[in-house]
Amino acid sequence: MSIKEARLEVRLDPAVKARVERAAELNRQTTSSFVVEAAANAADKVLTRADVTIMPAEQFDELMAALDVADRAPNLAKLNSGYRGYVRK
Repeated sequence: MSIKEARLEVRLDPAVKARVERAAELNRQTTSSFVVEAAANAADKVLTRADVTIMPAEQFDELMAALDVADRAPNLAKLNSGYRGYVRK
């Protein structure tokens, strides 16, 4: 178990505080551990949505097929033909 040094302070109205305390009690947790767990779970959901792209299978198949088709990429070829400033050995 890691050492808990960081602090997070929140202000909330009394009704919300009472709900959180009651939920923690029913879950047999301290209010602090209940809040930390709930906040960590919510953060994980947000971060997962930010890091993962979900699309229909058909769209994914179209994307993969498009990646298999070679593109002439004229702008990239033009950039590649210019002065490099170094010699590859």
